[in-house]
Amino acid sequence: MARIDFHSNVANKLEYACRLTRKIWNATPVGQPVRHIVMIGEKADLKKLDELLWTFSATDFLPHCFIEDEAAAETPIVLSDDFASPALTNLPHSDVMIHLGMRMPQDVAALVARFPRIVEVVTVDEAERLAGRERYKAYRDLGHELHNFDQSKS
Repeated sequence: MARIDFHSNVANKLEYACRLTRKIWNATPVGQPVRHIVMIGEKADLKKLDELLWTFSATDFLPHCFIEDEAAAETPIVLSDDFASPALTNLPHSDVMIHLGMRMPQDVAALVARFPRIVEVVTVDEAERLAGRERYKAYRDLGHELHNFDQSKS
């Protein structure tokens, strides 16, 4: 079973995604392979996220690219707008998937088989909250280990 974390009541999902990605990527113990992260969301959000990943911190560098890029297999952070992108099978890495969108993956079983850890980012927007609740219920009904981190309390 995959570990699925819901980060709920997020004010700005793209800025939050940058900080979360930095935290996950930097949490790699010394001497261990770097954690690889696939971020999935809407194309427009991913374009903004791409720009933000370059500028959100003056001291941190988070190497990333879109999944269609020829360097995706060697890049630790990959952006995709499709859960079932054929290019995902070309990636040798699949440690963490961060989902920034609202839709539920079509094939949850394949997704959790590929990613041992899934992070769902849910904003304060009512439509996103409702979609997040539906995803939470679907994962729960499939028996996955769920954790919720309410960001309104931080």
